[in-house]
Amino acid sequence: MDNYVLVLAILGLAALGMAWMPAITKKVKVSYSVLYVVVGILVYALIDQLPDPRPSRENLITLRLTELVVIISLMGAGLKIDQRFSFKAWKIPFRLVSITMLLSILVSAALAYFWLDFNVASAILIGAAFAPTDPVLASDVQVGPPLEKDRSSVRFSLTAEGGLNDGMAFPFTWLAIALMMHHYSTELLVTWFLHDFVLKILIGVVSGVLLGKALGFLLFSLPQKTNTPTPSDGFVALSATFAVYGLTELLHGYGFIAVFVCSVTLRNVEMDHSFHLELNAFMDQIERILVAIVLILFGGSLVKGVFAVMDWHFVLFGLASIFIIRPLCAFLSLVRSALQPKEKWVISFFGIKGVGSLFYLSFALNEAKFENSAEMWGIVSFIVLCSILIHGISASKTIEKLESSK
Repeated sequence: MDNYVLVLAILGLAALGMAWMPAITKKVKVSYSVLYVVVGILVYALIDQLPDPRPSRENLITLRLTELVVIISLMGAGLKIDQRFSFKAWKIPFRLVSITMLLSILVSAALAYFWLDFNVASAILIGAAFAPTDPVLASDVQVGPPLEKDRSSVRFSLTAEGGLNDGMAFPFTWLAIALMMHHYSTELLVTWFLHDFVLKILIGVVSGVLLGKALGFLLFSLPQKTNTPTPSDGFVALSATFAVYGLTELLHGYGFIAVFVCSVTLRNVEMDHSFHLELNAFMDQIERILVAIVLILFGGSLVKGVFAVMDWHFVLFGLASIFIIRPLCAFLSLVRSALQPKEKWVISFFGIKGVGSLFYLSFALNEAKFENSAEMWGIVSFIVLCSILIHGISASKTIEKLESSK
C-alpha cells in the first residue's frame, strides 16, 4: 500500500469529519478533541504503515506543526473577543496571566525538582510548559464568534487568558534553556530578565499594536476614505497572522504575543464590522483542520509508547497539575475579584492544557539537550491527555449549567 496515499486519505477524512464536529459536540456535550484522540488511537492501532507519531522522533516537525496551530488559534481567539480593551475590563485575564501563571510555574517546578528529581532547568521547563492554558482545545469554554452579545465573564476571562499566556510562557522557557546551556550566575539571570522577559515582551506588544492598527486602517479606515468596499476574503486573517508573527520574530520579539495583541487591536479599531465574522470563520476552519491532524498524531503517540517511561510518580504529578495546582493558584489570584464563587471555581478548574504545552516542550528540546527528555514527553502527554478527557467531557455541561443558573 502506498503510504503517501494512505496518509492523504486519512487526513482528508479527518478534515471532512470536522465539518460535522460543531453539531456533534453540541449534541453529545463532549469536546471534539476527545473524539479525535480516540480516532488517532484506533487508526494507529489498526494500521502499521503510518509515520511514527511520537514527538521525540520528529521533534522539528512537532515544533513547526504545533507552532502553526497555536498562532492560528491566537489570531482566532483575539477576533472572537467583543470586550473592548482596557486594563479595568481585562483585570481578570491579567490576574490569570500574572499571578496564576507565576504561581503555577513556581509550584510545578518545585514539585518536579523535589518529587520527580528533575534538575533545575528541566523542572522550570515543566513548569513553563504546564502553566499556560490552551487556546486551541478550549473552544467549549471560550466565547463564540464575533458580534455575539451577552457574553459571560467566565468565557471572556478564559478566552483572553488563553490568548495572553501562551506568549507569556516563553520567557520561562528561555530561562530553562539558558540554565541548561550555561552555569547559573547572577549575570545570566539579569540578562534573561532584561532581554528575554522585558525586551522581547515589549517588542511583541508594540509590534502587535502597531501592526493591528495598520491592518485596521487598511481594512476599515482606508475603504471609508476612498469609498471602496472592505475586502471580503477571510484569508486576510491567515495572511496577517503569518506576517505579524514573522515580522515580530525577525525583530526578536515574541510572535505569539504580537499575534494575539494584533487581533485584539484589530477588533478595537472597528468593533462592530461584519467582516470580523468572515475573518473568524476562515481562521476557525483552518484551525480545526490542523487540530484534527495534531490530535490524530497525539492519539497515535499514545499507542506507540509515549508513556513507556511513566511510573506512579508521574501519574500523581499529572493529576496534581490538573486537580490541585492550576485550580488553587487560579482561585488565589481571584480571591479579591468581583466574580461570584461559582465563577471563580469554574475559571480556576478549566485551565485546559493542550497544543501549547507540546509546543513549548518541543521548542526547548530543539534549542538545548535536556536531561529526562523522554520522561518530560511522557508527563506532558499524560497531562494533555488528562485535560482532553476531563475538561473535554465536563466543559460544555459545566459552562451551560453555570450560565443557566444566572
